[in-house]
Amino acid sequence: MTSAVNDVRDPLLPGRLLTIERDALLPLLRSRPDPDFALPAAACPGWTVRDVLAHCSSALIRVVESRFERGVFSPESNDRDIAERADWTNARVLDELERGMTEAGDVIAGRADGALDPVALGEWVHAGDVRDTLGEPGAYTGAGLPDALSLLARVTRVRGHLRLHADLDDVDEPLQLGEPSGTRTPARFMGDAATLVRLYTGRSVDGASYELMGAEAAELNLYG
Repeated sequence: MTSAVNDVRDPLLPGRLLTIERDALLPLLRSRPDPDFALPAAACPGWTVRDVLAHCSSALIRVVESRFERGVFSPESNDRDIAERADWTNARVLDELERGMTEAGDVIAGRADGALDPVALGEWVHAGDVRDTLGEPGAYTGAGLPDALSLLARVTRVRGHLRLHADLDDVDEPLQLGEPSGTRTPARFMGDAATLVRLYTGRSVDGASYELMGAEAAELNLYG
């Protein structure tokens, strides 16, 4: 995976990532007892597992139905979407999530500017949040990792984030993230892919072994 690949948008990548995650996550969630959905999600203070899933399903359905009113995806909008689903069964939330993960890819692909690509990345990250809370393996890794890293590289480049060269323990090729500034030496990361994802999404890296040179961790956070 090199910077040359990441510079070209693959319109099918977000949908592919959603499909891979759907096929892995939904059977897992449907096998869990209801009390698990009430567990607090450590990565999302104030939200339970169910709240995270309700946010994910509502965001995808907004994409599917092209409902992007003013303030959409703001914290206030997200909280309203979760509240609207407060009396739904967990099964209904999962059904909506499955529909969104199935249908949103085509809509995202159709946006030539790639403006909705980060939605797919966010869904994959939230799936990691849920796995992490439930104590399931594969948080921020799994079968979708190659596509997620490609999408992360593109999103950081488009947003003009600082350039970073990542040598990943569990990925064969180095990954180039961000956009060269022309004035600043690229930062360098050494560690595993899940830790890199955690840094870029503001998740805890407590206990992780990694090296970050030429940048502060807070500078990498996409959501900071």
